Amino acid sequence: MLDLQQERQQLHLLIDHLSARQIVAVRGLLDAMLDPFEQKLAAAEIDDEPLTGEERRDIEASREWFRHNEGTPFEQVVAELGFTMDEIRNYKDPEEANREGQSP
Repeated sequence: MLDLQQERQQLHLLIDHLSARQIVAVRGLLDAMLDPFEQKLAAAEIDDEPLTGEERRDIEASREWFRHNEGTPFEQVVAELGFTMDEIRNYKDPEEANREGQSP
């Protein structure tokens, strides 16, 4: 069975022995392996602000609601907003499209 924590530690040790050029190459490979959403998620700043009392109450209220109710399927939300799943799947972020010289 794969020990993911051990694999990550081993990767860190290997990365520590790479040259600057090799690190850039590995970074490019890792970027290519991630889809655009995962790339943005990986690049996002970590929110390390402590939760407020109100946020904690809201989170607990949400958890309690889901203990007794089912969520709304994503497809239903999309339809209620007047979109199709194809439109969602093919959506192109306007900023990303501009950088690539495409129209959104």
